[in-house]
Amino acid sequence: MKITILGLGAGDLNQLPLGVYKALVNGSNIYLRTKEHPVVRQLEQEGLSFQSFDSVYEQFDQFEDVYKTITESLLKNAGQENIIYAVPGHPLVAEKTVQLLLEAGPENGIEIEVKGGQSFLDSLFQALKIDPIDGFQLLDGTALRREEIQLRQHVIIGQVYDSYVASDVKLTLMEKLPYDYQIFIVIAAGSAEEQIKKVPLVELDREVELNNLTTIYIPPVQEEEILYKEFTKLRQIIAELRGPNGCPWDLKQTHQSLKKYLIEEAYEYIEAINEEDIDHMIEELGDVLLQVLLHAQIGEDDGFFSIEDVIQGISSKMIRRHPHVFGNSIAKNEEDVMKKWQEIKKEEKGEKSFSLLDGIGKEYPNLMRAYDIQKKCAEVGFDWPEVEQAWEKVKEECIEFQEEVKKDAKSEEAVKEFGDILFALVNVARFYKINPELALFETNEKFKNRFSYIEGRVKESGKEFHDFTLKELDRYWDEAKEKGL
Repeated sequence: MKITILGLGAGDLNQLPLGVYKALVNGSNIYLRTKEHPVVRQLEQEGLSFQSFDSVYEQFDQFEDVYKTITESLLKNAGQENIIYAVPGHPLVAEKTVQLLLEAGPENGIEIEVKGGQSFLDSLFQALKIDPIDGFQLLDGTALRREEIQLRQHVIIGQVYDSYVASDVKLTLMEKLPYDYQIFIVIAAGSAEEQIKKVPLVELDREVELNNLTTIYIPPVQEEEILYKEFTKLRQIIAELRGPNGCPWDLKQTHQSLKKYLIEEAYEYIEAINEEDIDHMIEELGDVLLQVLLHAQIGEDDGFFSIEDVIQGISSKMIRRHPHVFGNSIAKNEEDVMKKWQEIKKEEKGEKSFSLLDGIGKEYPNLMRAYDIQKKCAEVGFDWPEVEQAWEKVKEECIEFQEEVKKDAKSEEAVKEFGDILFALVNVARFYKINPELALFETNEKFKNRFSYIEGRVKESGKEFHDFTLKELDRYWDEAKEKGL
């Protein structure tokens, strides 16, 4: 048995290939995906009759279900007799049911033959007077994703059947384009019924004439500010800053010289989180991203790596270390996730010379480093059973430090004993699930704010700091504390 798939073209009967016309006129058992097409209306006037699947669209909310139902019905009918299936445009351009038939037909013992028809793209390019050599995208309006859209190219969105699809398309586009960006609604391109309307993006779903022959065209974006949301634009900016005519400061930077800025920007972002200031978070996270891109651009300039290598590495790692998301593994809770993560990490590094503490670099802030070292050891059971024992260790280290200070406050042993106190306090913080690095950061900020208040009060008085007693300054400190600083 056999299904012959015919393309009805993009225009009217005059543009239909003679072979397709003869097959329709002389054929039987003809099924249409939709009757909403100029050729169908003209053939019906000549006395031809068809069966269409227009009613199927009303039965389902998802287009995937519509296409699946049409495909299953065609395969069932073809199992009894040869049939013809006619679709708008060219069968191999934006026709999901045809792709499903090509895949499922052979599996069901049914031959699939495709015969051409003019694609709507030719008529669309002619109607809009655009040259595809500039680059264009053809996207499906029923499954449009923001990350797929390339604003620098001609963007053509098909399958915009009705106002519901148009609304989804509009909302997706408005994540990248201004609400008043001018777009084109093209209906029945290449036929006598052709219509082209230029409208602001926000008006897209208010067009009541949208139908099966509707295509949306978005001209390439020329305005630089609109492109500021695009990752490729940001990368271009960084490359230009490091280019021959770029910024002297940026050209001078190396991986080594930028290290301190990456740390600073990370902490400034933490500060924005603590302030719960969304605008500040956006700004500071942008500064962190800037550091990543600068390092990647330096890597590319030196010929060692690019941002694509960075993205590939982290994408691969995330998929590899989350088999419970991207594979068949099962993780019941967070503990299962962390255990699997460590197992996979160990496999990646290999058994040879692998240490649990590998990866905790000397460049870490030392409170953070102490916290991570203790956390790693605790994962394998090298830890105090209860927090009380951690507190006893703090007291023990304080006593040992005091004894060393009495002997010689400047001795190397005194320094080591003080370090032991800090390490023991980090252990206590870990039991209470407090990040000591962040805790000290917040304390530093609190001290800065309160001291700034004291400075302000001293300035108001017209005196100098040394004119105040410590008790008087402490009173200002208490005022700052009462004000919530």
